[in-house]
Amino acid sequence: MPLQTFRYAACGGGNALFGLFTYFIGYQYIFAQRVFDFGFFAFKPHIAALFLSSTLTFIIGFLLNKYVVFTSSYLRGHIQLFRYFLSFAFNLCINYLMLKLLVDMLHWNPLISQVLTTILVIAISYLTQRHFTFRVKKEVE
Repeated sequence: MPLQTFRYAACGGGNALFGLFTYFIGYQYIFAQRVFDFGFFAFKPHIAALFLSSTLTFIIGFLLNKYVVFTSSYLRGHIQLFRYFLSFAFNLCINYLMLKLLVDMLHWNPLISQVLTTILVIAISYLTQRHFTFRVKKEVE
């Protein structure tokens, strides 16, 4: 296994577990399985927990990817951050839509649905991080 893939798996796996943990805490305790009402918009608890965990894992994930996994990227930090945000937003949309499908339409358990969705998002995320966000110049032979 290439070192970069190992580092991505270790950092991403740790960040994914942290995200699932914060999702669980958010869903069970912070939002207490009730609708979270901002006054102008209301979130179901599984969606509010998704946004909470996503906010925290965005920050940690970017720092780990930049400084541990994809250290040889030639792109400047602010460009990496912008691209990471685009990738994050895309993955968040997939996560949101999958939760809406699994929880709201199929009536699956929110925690199990989030675990399954996380697996899909991890696979997509690795490809976008490697080939878009933290791209490395190919060496000419």
